Amino acid sequence: MKILVAVKRVIDPNVKVRVKTDGTGVETANVKMAMNPFDEIAVEEAIRIREAGSAEEIVAVSIGAPQVQETIRTALAMGADRGIHVASDEDIQPLAAAKLLKAVIEKEQPGLVILGKQAIDDDSGQTGQMLAGLLGWSQATFASKIVLGDGEAEITREVDGGLETIAVKLPVVVTTDLRLNEPRYASLPNIMKAKKKPIDQMAPADLGVDVTPRLKLLKVVEPPKRQAGIKVDSAAELVDKLKNEAKVI
Repeated sequence: MKILVAVKRVIDPNVKVRVKTDGTGVETANVKMAMNPFDEIAVEEAIRIREAGSAEEIVAVSIGAPQVQETIRTALAMGADRGIHVASDEDIQPLAAAKLLKAVIEKEQPGLVILGKQAIDDDSGQTGQMLAGLLGWSQATFASKIVLGDGEAEITREVDGGLETIAVKLPVVVTTDLRLNEPRYASLPNIMKAKKKPIDQMAPADLGVDVTPRLKLLKVVEPPKRQAGIKVDSAAELVDKLKNEAKVI
């Protein structure tokens, strides 16, 4: 079986995000970038499935500017076999990403597709669900455990009330949650080997997909700074402030 994993280049989660002075977005110039943490979990899970003998090949796919090849190389260094770069300078929104991935999947014919449940830059959490809908495949979102069987998969999902276990038929689109695994660090030998692994490049036009943004970003602003708290001497004073100053009761 072939596994396809989608990976996204985002601002490193350890970097403090700053809004541009003109409010058109967040500052990315000279900012450290990294693979989306949920996508790292997806790559790790694909590698573990291959190590267990349930898959033969892992293909890492990323969409965006030439710099996303660094993210693909990270996936290759972790253990993916080859990469696909869909080159585009447009702002790729979830529906466009799902359509591009669908076109790639139709070419590659994987039996399992794994994505992070969301990207930490836009927090949309939509691409996996849209992709499954476009493909007409089974979907299992927010997965914390994956067990592959004969023609089906048993997925344990993180839900509001705790955990839910479902059985789905292959092929399936799975989105990963934090508890699924802990991604490995790429070793130096694997980083060197990754430089020689192939990355195919294609454009949205080659896949017949229009990636023109459907949503327009009007303005980005930082959240207001929190005011300092105060101490009250009695419950009566607290009630008075809640009623007359905060006006919440």
